Amino acid sequence: MKPASFDYVLAEYLDEALDVLANEGSDARIIAGGQSLMPMLNMRLAKPKTLVDIMQVSELARIERKAGIVTIGAAVRQAALLDWAGLGESLRLAALALPWTGHVQTRSRGTVCGSIAHADPSAELPLVVCALDGEVLLRSARRRRRVAARDFFTGMMATTRADDELIEAVTFPADQRRCAFREVARRHGDFAIVACAAVTKGDGVRLAVGGVADMPVARDFPHLEASALDDALNAFAYDLDARDDVHATARYRRDLVRMIGRDLVREVLQ
Repeated sequence: MKPASFDYVLAEYLDEALDVLANEGSDARIIAGGQSLMPMLNMRLAKPKTLVDIMQVSELARIERKAGIVTIGAAVRQAALLDWAGLGESLRLAALALPWTGHVQTRSRGTVCGSIAHADPSAELPLVVCALDGEVLLRSARRRRRVAARDFFTGMMATTRADDELIEAVTFPADQRRCAFREVARRHGDFAIVACAAVTKGDGVRLAVGGVADMPVARDFPHLEASALDDALNAFAYDLDARDDVHATARYRRDLVRMIGRDLVREVLQ
């Protein structure tokens, strides 16, 4: 299939894109890398009247570390972040997860913020932003606002972004904590059946899980060992409300959460 007809706006300035969103509302969609949106257009799952291309807006193409915060603009491609010299020092968890995000071809086009905006519960970058207590910076013609990652995702491919807003950037605390990442997929680069990320937090650990619930879910655990850790992970696995689908059974997903979760918690607390 081919997309339904639409108008195309190649924005040169951020205000130009915001004006279109303000005037068109839900009839307009932002396009950056297009790796999620273009298939939806081709299958006519999305039928916007106007597409607003933001990849020529230079102020959105920045990766910046300042005062312990890493800011990644809406026009930053996943490959650009993976090549950023400061990635291993500042965002260790992202450095671990990005090679699992799609394939070389899709990372060369897809953007970091685009993946977060798409909010697929099996995608790696929404999981990373939740695990690291990141924030999403939203911008409209009327206002700017910051939304914590834990409040941004509201369900299956659903977020708190309003129709007249775009994601201007995402921010992460510069990551100096121990962290670990692992996922199970049918093939490397496919969406995860289960993905888990663990980071140390205080005297315990945060475990975030993607691919099971309708959105990535993070839970903080104190320093637990042996059967106490197994019991906590078992309760977490059941709270995620896994369901059977064509990729895996609910039981298999719960088993993966327990097994991978145990390994990652132990790894980061060693």
